[in-house]
Amino acid sequence: MYLCKNILRMKLLENYSLLAYNTFGIDVSTRYFFEYQSSDELVEFLKSNFLNDKSFFSLGGGSNVLFTKAYEGVILHSKIEGYELLQQDETTVYVKVGAGVVWDDFVAFCVSNNWFGVENLSLIPGMVGASPVQNIGAYGVEAKDIVDSVVGVDCCDYTQKTLTNEACCFGYRDSIFKHALKDRFIVTQVVFKLSKKEIYNLEYGTIKEELSKYPTVNLETVRQAIIAIRETKLPDPKKVGNAGSFFKNPVITTEKFKLIQKQYPDMPFYDVSADYKKIPAAWLIEKSGWKGKAYGNAGVHDKQALVLINKGNASGNEVVELSNRICQSVKKLFEIAITPEVIFL
Repeated sequence: MYLCKNILRMKLLENYSLLAYNTFGIDVSTRYFFEYQSSDELVEFLKSNFLNDKSFFSLGGGSNVLFTKAYEGVILHSKIEGYELLQQDETTVYVKVGAGVVWDDFVAFCVSNNWFGVENLSLIPGMVGASPVQNIGAYGVEAKDIVDSVVGVDCCDYTQKTLTNEACCFGYRDSIFKHALKDRFIVTQVVFKLSKKEIYNLEYGTIKEELSKYPTVNLETVRQAIIAIRETKLPDPKKVGNAGSFFKNPVITTEKFKLIQKQYPDMPFYDVSADYKKIPAAWLIEKSGWKGKAYGNAGVHDKQALVLINKGNASGNEVVELSNRICQSVKKLFEIAITPEVIFL
């Protein structure tokens, strides 16, 4: 600890437990843990050259990460919070949000201000900083639909930069931050573009059915409906360790889809284009016989086959092995490859 001494003395921790920083509840530690509350603190730390010979990983709420062993590098954790209203007019509002803000707190904030666009993403775990990286999505909405730009620090020259929505190269659970800017760009704030117009996205899944239980349709009831749907399918990570949807929904050719459909006429799907269909991974996993099954202390949730759970003291490697076995079963039965959405570390 010889450079940037004030920050290191106050913020840099050694052999730090990550049990509270991953929703799977895997009990591992990191060699170093650095928490920062501003972009300037992050830049100062990067300039200290402490990271020069060390690997590092930006960790938010740990809701999309599976630790398979102790992390030997530096975990960077953002505590950048706050909301800044940048501009607004009669129809649109732009708000800058700190990467360390809890995602669902941001959704609740938007709903309370009568801003439309993010309500379908209610109750997704994690922090705001991860939303553009993962291009989080649920119930017909993705982060790319509401992200205006992403602000962060370039680890190569320590400058703060802003990327437009287009520059983020968003894809299905994907972005430039997983590829060209991986290990280079650290998100510090996200600017969201939201609507003041009463616009809802209610066509996905059972949203309309759930909304029929409420006396009226407004932002608050849509949010409550989404939360109710999620709570019936997804276990609370505070009670049962999990990372939400573990696998991506695979995209296959329409030609292959028609062949499989002959054997499984009830196979659900979503149109991607005339040439491609997206198949729910949960359906593939359930048909492969894994719903509710376990491997060691890891298991498949009995209400939602897309969710792998920690049944108690599971190791990261047990979850990985369960994941591998599920992928093999789906491949054998359907000749479809499914891949994890969760990052293995």
